[in-house]
Amino acid sequence: MGVIPIQDTHVKRSSSTSYASRWKHENLKLVSFVSAVSFAAVVLFSLLLYGTSEKTVSIVLNGKVTTVHTNQWVVGKLLDEQGIEVEDHDRLSVAMDSRLANGEQIVVNQASPIVVTADGETKTLYTIGKDVSGALEDLNIQLGEEDKLSLPPDSLITANMHLQIVRVKKELEEENEPIAFDTLTKNDPNLLKGKEEIVQEGQEGVLVKKIEKVYEDGDLVAENLVDQSVQSESVDKIVAIGTKVPVVVLSSSSPNIDEVTMSGITFGTKQILKNVTLTAYSSGASSTGKSASDPHFGITKSGTRVTEGRTIAVDPKVIPLGWWVYIDGLGFRRAEDIGSAIKGNKIDVYFDSESYVQRFGVKRGYTVYVIGPTKPETD
Repeated sequence: MGVIPIQDTHVKRSSSTSYASRWKHENLKLVSFVSAVSFAAVVLFSLLLYGTSEKTVSIVLNGKVTTVHTNQWVVGKLLDEQGIEVEDHDRLSVAMDSRLANGEQIVVNQASPIVVTADGETKTLYTIGKDVSGALEDLNIQLGEEDKLSLPPDSLITANMHLQIVRVKKELEEENEPIAFDTLTKNDPNLLKGKEEIVQEGQEGVLVKKIEKVYEDGDLVAENLVDQSVQSESVDKIVAIGTKVPVVVLSSSSPNIDEVTMSGITFGTKQILKNVTLTAYSSGASSTGKSASDPHFGITKSGTRVTEGRTIAVDPKVIPLGWWVYIDGLGFRRAEDIGSAIKGNKIDVYFDSESYVQRFGVKRGYTVYVIGPTKPETD
C-alpha cells in the first residue's frame, strides 16, 4: 500500500505577538493623543474640584488681621474679591499669582510715599513704617549720633510728608592764640631825662585752645571752646625812662628861647626851669658854718657880700654864677653863691634873719626863668 505525501503550500502564518506589535507601531500617534486627552481631563477635573472648594484664609492688612472664606484659588483674585488694591511699592508675603491654600495667611503692607531730604538730595521714598523711626529702619537710612531730624522719631507717617535729615559732624581742632605782653617802665637816673631805653624785649606767649567745630550738612554753624592751656608765658617788655637832668651849658651868647613879662618888666629868657625846690639860708654859722670873726663871713662864692633880696645859691651846672633869674613869687635874684646841698633844680635863697630861714622851710613847684648876666630894667 502506498504513502501519500503532504504537499507544502509555501505560505507562512503570522503569530499573535507580532501582530500586536505591528498594530501599535501603526497606531502610535492615536495612542499618544488619547493619553494626553485623558491626562488633561483628569487635571481639569482636579482644578475644577479644587477651585470650587471653600477655603478659610487670613488676610493681614497693615497689621490688622481679617479671616475670610473664599472659593478663589489665586492670591490676586482673593485680594480683588476683598477690594484690596495693591500698588507697585506695597509689600506682599506671597506672589499675586500664587495658589491659595486652606488656612494660609496673606500679609499685605501698603507703603506710603514720603519726601526725604538727606545728604544733598531730595527723593520720594515708599515705606511701610508707621512712624519716623520705623520708616528710617524700613528704608535702611542710618543716623549718626549727632544727626538731627526735622520731625520727632515718634511722629506718625502721613502721605507725602517731608522729612529732613541734617547730618551733624563735630571736629576737635587746636588753635594757638598769642598772649600779649605788658610794657613796664622804670626810672633810670643814669639816663638823660626824656630818653628811653629798652632793657628787655617783650615776647608774646602762646595759649593753646581746643575748639569743637560743629558742621551741619557741611556748613560750620558753631565753635565751642572745650579746653585751653598756656603753652608758654609772655615776657614783659621793660623800658628804662631817663630821669637825669641834662647839663645845659649856658653862656651870654646862648639865644633866648622865650620872652616874658614879669612885674611889669619884659625880658628874654635863655632857659625855663620847672618844679624848682626852694630853701633858705643866712650868713650865720647854722647855714654857712662860719662865725662873724671869719674873714670870709658873709662873702659868697663869687666874691660878693650876701644881700637879702638879691643873693641866691645855685648849682653852677644849671645856673651860671653871676647870672640873673626871675623866681615866681620872689622876683629877680642873682646867682652869687653855691652850696654842697644845692644840686640840680634847687635854689637856696638868702635872708638876713635866721629865724625867718627856719620858718621858710622847703618850698616846691616853683618856676624859674634864667635870664643872663644882666639884670633887666624897666624901659
